[in-house]
Amino acid sequence: MILATLCYVQKDGKTLMMHRNKRADDVHLGKYNGLGGKFEPGESPEECVMREVFEESNLKIKPRLRGVMTFPQFAKGHDWYCFLYTSSEFEGELKDDCAEGDLVWIENERVLQLPLWPGDRIFLQWLNQPKFFSAKFNYAGGELVSHSVEFYG
Repeated sequence: MILATLCYVQKDGKTLMMHRNKRADDVHLGKYNGLGGKFEPGESPEECVMREVFEESNLKIKPRLRGVMTFPQFAKGHDWYCFLYTSSEFEGELKDDCAEGDLVWIENERVLQLPLWPGDRIFLQWLNQPKFFSAKFNYAGGELVSHSVEFYG
């Protein structure tokens, strides 16, 4: 089981995306993602997302939890559980170099045109709606086979 966080930092009609293009062993190689990563022992989801975003971007964010996502058997036989956040409140100067990939501000209307995981094209449309969601995305061989979602509130 992999526990992770994912954050989409947003400002002035743009979203900060990471082009995952620096590690040959990266399951996300070639795709664009938000910022985030795996939990360290003892971390809360908020501590994890704030640490990961800071490590990758040098930005100190105020995260807002939007949903929880499950990816059964996503990579190397592991189920992935991901807490999804947005942040429009942050401070700091964006770092020039990140070991995971290139950081790029993308106009919101162009985000869905990027090379993304198929499930990302679905959940990215839920980021700024008022309801909290819990979603499950089933992949096989890198292809999305099915998904389900419940909205709350």
